[in-house]
Amino acid sequence: MIRLEKIGKRYDLGEVEVAALTDVSLRIERGEYISVMGPSGSGKSTFMHIVGLLDVPSEGSYFLEDVEITQLPDKEQARIRNRHFGFIFQSFNLFSELSAIENVMLPMGYAGMGRGDRRKRAAELLEQVDLSDRAYHLPTMMSGGEQQRVAIARSLALKPDLILADEPTGNLPSDRGAEIMAILEGLNQEGVTIVMVTHDDDLGRRARRCIRVRDGRVAQDGGERDGGAAA
Repeated sequence: MIRLEKIGKRYDLGEVEVAALTDVSLRIERGEYISVMGPSGSGKSTFMHIVGLLDVPSEGSYFLEDVEITQLPDKEQARIRNRHFGFIFQSFNLFSELSAIENVMLPMGYAGMGRGDRRKRAAELLEQVDLSDRAYHLPTMMSGGEQQRVAIARSLALKPDLILADEPTGNLPSDRGAEIMAILEGLNQEGVTIVMVTHDDDLGRRARRCIRVRDGRVAQDGGERDGGAAA
């Protein structure tokens, strides 16, 4: 599905150049459930942003289904990002002035879907994450766990091939975090590829494959583990 070859990312901070990623080469296969772990500043979030086309590498090649996409125009990269990837962030990233259903509808609007179809699909997704009764509530009227479930519904709006989750339980108490993990693992069992950035060892071990990042490099790639996700 995705192949990275010698990916590097450097940031120019005036007189200092910081290497966030160095010589990262790996493959992500369709249907995998991967955790990306490492200490703060290790490069794991930069890795996710590059995989999700939210940032561009300074060097190296990125192949999606054997098509090199690093040099594609911004508009084409945005189309690929919107159509093939779903994102879940620690801070939820919901629009506070929009209701839950309107937040879920947003990606479909960018894709040109008709309003009636957008609303129907969003309602179905909110039902999938057990939030039908909160569809017309604003984010400020919902708990953190409910907001994250809205974010998951939004990430599924265009039936993505890959969901990228950056610390998806980081702002939640443990019981609400367990609900979010159960949803993500259920999606993976349905065939959705999951790449999750986390600093939590317990969450990381639930994945079938754990990639550990340190100082911008892949320090360990656990490969496919027997037994799959924890129950």
